[in-house]
Amino acid sequence: MKAIVVTDQAAGTAGMTLTERPEPSAAINDVIVQVHASGFVPTEMEWPSTWADRAGRDKTPSIPGHELAGVVTALGYGTTGLSVGQRVFGLADWHRDGTLAEYVAIEARNLAPLPGDVDFTVGASLPISGLTAWQGLFQHGRLQAGQTVLAHGAAGAVGTMVTQLAREAGAYVIGTGRAADREKALDYGAHEFVDLENDTLKDVGGVDLVFDVIGGDVQKRSAALIKAGGTLVSIVGPVEARPADGLAIDFVVEADRAELVEIVQRVRDGRLRTNIGDVANLDDAIGALNPTTRRSGKTVIRVCP
Repeated sequence: MKAIVVTDQAAGTAGMTLTERPEPSAAINDVIVQVHASGFVPTEMEWPSTWADRAGRDKTPSIPGHELAGVVTALGYGTTGLSVGQRVFGLADWHRDGTLAEYVAIEARNLAPLPGDVDFTVGASLPISGLTAWQGLFQHGRLQAGQTVLAHGAAGAVGTMVTQLAREAGAYVIGTGRAADREKALDYGAHEFVDLENDTLKDVGGVDLVFDVIGGDVQKRSAALIKAGGTLVSIVGPVEARPADGLAIDFVVEADRAELVEIVQRVRDGRLRTNIGDVANLDDAIGALNPTTRRSGKTVIRVCP
């Protein structure tokens, strides 16, 4: 099968090559999925799991990509809940070969049914962004109607999901980003927008929840805005700044079938819009994954035409 592989951590995405790899086999509780579309997160090149297995052993050449939408072609021993020929989407295990390939072996529990009226490209754009926003807001952030959310990176793939889900839940959403992001953040539902390069965060006032995708100084300044009992939720590693009277939580997104079902149903209902940036075929993927200018939105690779 064709697959994108990486071998050199220092080279990052620039070291990607399109090559032939053996098709995977299905272990116990696995399924084999013919990948129709794969999402990609550039920070994968910085994750230890891209380069080493759970025991810390070098696993290169490895196949990156962890979001997929496709069709089940085989079931491993003992696999239940899915069937051959079923359309699915989901989030692959971090330490296993990923989804920038024509086929992938994945635990069945990491997949959810993809309704027939949802395009594979849309399905592949949802798992990381959608689950990250869902888990950060509702599991870790304990968001309630009437609260105020400060959503950093509000024009990005995760930020637009955070904005929409928080607003649907009855929250008041203040988005942040660069000046060029203002229109997009407001279009996705932010009530207000703060230009981090030119505006002052102090003018925001108190908030109940900060959803941090930036870290550093922005995280520190944001922590000072959190009301008593509020929460700072971060996806950029250990939290360095903590609110004076509240919680600070960092987390790694996890696959969850029930949450994927909730997310894709909102897409079908028109309550949730995806934020897809570049779309390319597998033969052109390396160029799309190495953009020469800043991109906003999820990059999706169409693997199976």
